[in-house]
Amino acid sequence: MAFGRNLAFFLAAAGVALFAIAFLPSFDSFWSSWRKGRKVAEMVVLNATIYTSDASLPFAEAMAVRDGRILRVGDFSTIQDLIGDNTYKLNLNGNVVLPGFIDSHVHLIIGGLQLMRAELGGIRNKEDFVAKVTEAVKEKTPGQWVLGGGWNIDLWGGHYPEASWLDDIAPQNPVWLSRMDRHMGVANSLALKISGITRDTPDPAGGSILKNSDGEPNGLLVDSAMELVLNTIPEESLEERREALFVASRHALTRGVTTVVDMGRFFTGASVENSWVDLSEVYQWADSLGKMMIRVCLFFPLPTWSRLAELIRDKGHRLSKWIHVGGVKYFADGSLGSNSALLHEAYEDNPINYGIQIVDFDWLSNATLHSDMSGLQVAIHAIGDKANDMVLDMYSSVVSTNGIRDRRFRIEHAQHLLPSTAPRFGQEQVIPSVQPDHLLDDAAAAENKLGIKRAHQGSYLFQSLLDGGARLAFGSDWPVTDINPLRAIKTAIHRKPPGFDHAWIPTERVFLDDALKAHTISAAYACFLDRELGSLSPGKFADFVVLPANSWNEFAENPSNFVSATFVNGKQAYP
Repeated sequence: MAFGRNLAFFLAAAGVALFAIAFLPSFDSFWSSWRKGRKVAEMVVLNATIYTSDASLPFAEAMAVRDGRILRVGDFSTIQDLIGDNTYKLNLNGNVVLPGFIDSHVHLIIGGLQLMRAELGGIRNKEDFVAKVTEAVKEKTPGQWVLGGGWNIDLWGGHYPEASWLDDIAPQNPVWLSRMDRHMGVANSLALKISGITRDTPDPAGGSILKNSDGEPNGLLVDSAMELVLNTIPEESLEERREALFVASRHALTRGVTTVVDMGRFFTGASVENSWVDLSEVYQWADSLGKMMIRVCLFFPLPTWSRLAELIRDKGHRLSKWIHVGGVKYFADGSLGSNSALLHEAYEDNPINYGIQIVDFDWLSNATLHSDMSGLQVAIHAIGDKANDMVLDMYSSVVSTNGIRDRRFRIEHAQHLLPSTAPRFGQEQVIPSVQPDHLLDDAAAAENKLGIKRAHQGSYLFQSLLDGGARLAFGSDWPVTDINPLRAIKTAIHRKPPGFDHAWIPTERVFLDDALKAHTISAAYACFLDRELGSLSPGKFADFVVLPANSWNEFAENPSNFVSATFVNGKQAYP
């Protein structure tokens, strides 16, 4: 009986073995097939201090990436089963990881061009200004334009530059140098002559031609008056604009910026066609060749709203993983530094001046109404308190006419507000797209131009806007200020301009978490990209930065000044 049972067992085992040999793959092949059938990460980040910007899981220590997107975030045990033989393991030994920064307001190609021209940012006296321009002139042949910008007289506390500063050093070259905010510029006498600007040239609507005591143009042009010179400057070549994109993108990556909201080469006095030409000739060209380095969300001039609406109807908002079509933008006023921000009360240092209303508001309201009716997002530049109130009133009227929807209206800058205005942003769901680093240059100027009381009550009201329920979106307005999110975050937290030994308007300082969100998830929300970007969450693009800080406490106590590495689509893009 026992022999029979053993024989039966032996025959059964032999049958199974013969079946396996005949019909099953080898164990190694079977195991390999099983591994191929599951999702194996191409890269995992291990032993990191990951700030996700995702409220459902604020911090993590590991992250798995595949095909440029995040598979999973958590601790090591969470992602362990996603590690395969060929998975790259990035062991960070505690270093802080943040979502890739989103800069909510840049002029990307202009920024790249500025890096290729006379850079006057940070100049602190007339002598250095003249010396810098002299060097630029040496690189030109007679007749070539000398272009540059970034100057700010608040840094040297003296007079505005004039044509007379430039005439002796550039007698055979027309010169145009824009102020840091691009709402004012200075031309030499040759540039004025080429542009046909004389003592008899009237101020254009929405601009000013400044003159000396003899009634002659002194070289300074404000807002729409700049168009008189800009129209005579030869267009940048296609090669220059393409190179500017690459220069700008590489610069952004060094600062941890992986996405920008690009307002284009559009400002008062510039052609509305520039943004459209750059879309086809620069961005889509680079994308077609696989040369894009950072993601861009593009805004277009409001006068071309119907053209944009048609493009979105045909192609959608997402033209590729690199190029997103955003909305439309226009200007309500100028800037405080150029005395053209539109105010309810006159400037303290110029009692007859209330600023400049750049646009006819009937036209602006009508264009905004039709843009919104077509489903477009609208962003309006407003710096002065009156300009902000007028834009908020206009937005409210549009909502009343067109009805409630998720439109995410934006006001770009929102720098100087009446105290009663700040809560309106949250109540009316208007996004304040603000630039913290502007206050580093504006603090002293704001007190001089607005008076201390008015400046302190209404300038850069970040915390008041948050308290009112608004979602802040941080940006740089580069090249007005440098593209540098880590510095902007520090500025928003500490609010200490150069030369100040104390915080400027300390009640408006924000917490680190709010500042980080304003450069990540809230910035993504502000341009309708929060489903793809802004947090290190499963399914989103694997865009992130690595900081030198070795713990969260270290970073929170003293936020880093630079990034150690920038990753886009899960691949190292810098250094």
